[in-house]
Parts: sequence; structure tokens; C-alpha cells
Amino acid sequence: MSIRTIDPNFHVTGQIAPKQIADVAKLGYKTVICMRPDNESFNQPAFADMAAAAKQVGLDSYYLPIVPGQMTPAQVSELKTVLAEKAGPVLAYCASGNRCAAAYEMAKRG
Repeated sequence: MSIRTIDPNFHVTGQIAPKQIADVAKLGYKTVICMRPDNESFNQPAFADMAAAAKQVGLDSYYLPIVPGQMTPAQVSELKTVLAEKAGPVLAYCASGNRCAAAYEMAKRG
């Protein structure tokens, strides 16, 4: 995992695996957000597997799939809602972390 801090409560990373979710919890994160559509890549774990791993370690998880270059106002609004409801650090992931960072910047502005 190569985690980048966007602000103290929002961090991004590239694709993670279900076996890494326990490490995410140990790092103090309370919520994980997947911004990658299922089947975007050949070897990508399904969100259902990620959500099950998160539940096992007490993390909240959200599926907010954003196709690269096709972010919608509704997705930005959904991210704002999730962030407003959650306390504690959030880790969002996609293929590289870049679309998560872009979505967060849009959510902060709107």
C-alpha cells in the first residue's frame, strides 16, 4: 500500500486486497471507500470481498464506483454525504488513488 494524505481525515491509495484490510484497520482508519468499478481490471478483487473483509475488522465500507473521466455530480454528492456522516480517518482506493483525490477535491468545492 502506498497511502497518500490528502488532508488529516482523507487518504488515498491504489488497489488494495482483502488480506490488507486488517492492516488498514490497524493504521487507525474507520472507513474504506472503493471508487473502482468491479471488473475494471483482470485481477481486481470484487467489492463484495472487500466489504466482507472490512466488516470482519469493524470498518465501514462504501462502494462509489467512478469510471475514469466520467465522474458525475451525483457521485460527488454521494461522497460528500458519506464524509459528512463518518468520523475518523477515511481511506479511499481506486487503481492509483488519483480519481479518489479528484473526487475529494470536487466534494470539498461543492
